[in-house]
Amino acid sequence: MKFGIIVFPGSNCDRDMMHALQDDLQQEVVMLWHKDRDLSMFSQDDCIVLPGGFSYGDYLRCGALARFSPMMEQVIKFANDGGKVLGVCNGFQILCESGLLPGVLLQNDHQKFVCKNVHIKSEGKTNLIGHNVGEKVLKIPVAHGEGRYFADAATMEQINANNQVVFRYCNEAGEIHINSNPNGAINNIAGICNKDRNVFGMMPHPERACSEALSNTDGRSILQAFTYMN
Repeated sequence: MKFGIIVFPGSNCDRDMMHALQDDLQQEVVMLWHKDRDLSMFSQDDCIVLPGGFSYGDYLRCGALARFSPMMEQVIKFANDGGKVLGVCNGFQILCESGLLPGVLLQNDHQKFVCKNVHIKSEGKTNLIGHNVGEKVLKIPVAHGEGRYFADAATMEQINANNQVVFRYCNEAGEIHINSNPNGAINNIAGICNKDRNVFGMMPHPERACSEALSNTDGRSILQAFTYMN
């Protein structure tokens, strides 16, 4: 299978994701410029990745401008046709702005940029990431100023009914508590998927936890989940 990584003006985690997938997981990677419109080289078994960063400088609202990039038209079609899509941090914001995922990412409740390791745990095995991660508590870095996931009551009811929560912030023991929430996200949500379970978004950066040189490979099980979809 192949991974396509979209590069927006302001992306700064595209190379991190490339090295994690290509060097650590030995996967084929194709870099995609945001102004291109061609995803014909990718099949429904492949995966398109929207990496972290500050697309268009976050000058309007995180992900709001990137959502209109020509490549995003193709990503939306790719996802609606059943293709696999992963958005990390700014990529998660873009997926919400594009309507591929419900809810929004708001400014952190403490109004500060947060950059540190956090712990997350899978909500269950009803999606491919949760199935691969299992019950293990993962230590994954976050780096964001607008990572507070929020959805209104009606949307949250649908998300919970459809088991769309993928990860929640927790402590090292796996206990979900507000003290383990780095940004004030509703219900400690760190990542979600769509109802069809082919579009995934998360604020923590699994690509930054894939290298033995960094003494943390917890992110591998998240990215590896997409390699088992053939």
